[in-house]
Amino acid sequence: MDDTRYDALVDQIEALYGEGRYADAVAVLDSATGLAPWSAELAHLRACVLGASGDADGALRALQDASAAGGWWRPEILTDDDDLAALADRPAFQELVAESTHRATDDPTPALTTAPTKPIGVVVALHGAGQRAEHARRDWAGVLDLGYALVCVESSRRMSPMYRTWPDPDQAAADIARALADLPAELKGLPLIAAGFSAGGRVAVDWALTARPAPATGVLAMAPALRKLPDGSAESLSPATIWIGTDDDLLEVVDAAEPQLTGLTIERVQGLGHAFPTDFAERLAEATTAGA
Repeated sequence: MDDTRYDALVDQIEALYGEGRYADAVAVLDSATGLAPWSAELAHLRACVLGASGDADGALRALQDASAAGGWWRPEILTDDDDLAALADRPAFQELVAESTHRATDDPTPALTTAPTKPIGVVVALHGAGQRAEHARRDWAGVLDLGYALVCVESSRRMSPMYRTWPDPDQAAADIARALADLPAELKGLPLIAAGFSAGGRVAVDWALTARPAPATGVLAMAPALRKLPDGSAESLSPATIWIGTDDDLLEVVDAAEPQLTGLTIERVQGLGHAFPTDFAERLAEATTAGA
């Protein structure tokens, strides 16, 4: 499966959507080929673009066609989206939501583990919303050069066939616990560092603060999508760093949470949006060295 092509397409559609170029976004979706595994996700994206443009009938048809082909979405994906609000009272939409909910399933998958010869610790990396463990392995690979094993956990919560995220703290803790239980013998007992991006960054921070499902010695979070923080202190965590771009929509959320994040260093990366900085490997090295 070509995750890179799908990710690039979504980025392109989101940029056109943000500029209000809905017809251009639909045209790009029409021209996309070779992305059959993401048909449900692309149908939802099309429905949102059409809904935003005022074409409620077209939005409904896009979802119905995907549903007829076996696609599904968790109910909140459909009912909580402002772009689909015009469909809420339609019986056909309500039937679609009910059928979709009936089909929805979770899918626990093994973690991806990579380790150097003599690891000094284990970085447990959690992907962002809409991503998979492969994305985390790509983004956090720099820790391997620093002597850490890298364990990339994939959320078992599917919001649609290919879209995973971390909406439930208990389910997230269970996914992490499963990965820790499956660690190779040579990695068990080593210091654990919780790490994550976006939604995964929120889970990493929550894990470090609550010690659920196991105590973490440190936390590294890139652009965490923070919500209500749990009770707990980061003062004993090392390393303990959050990075957030100054152009990231989540900057305000992180800024608001700063008084509750005593013990965590917040680094604001100038000009960065909701992404990893190009010098992230160097930033990782600095954070882990400072926390040593």
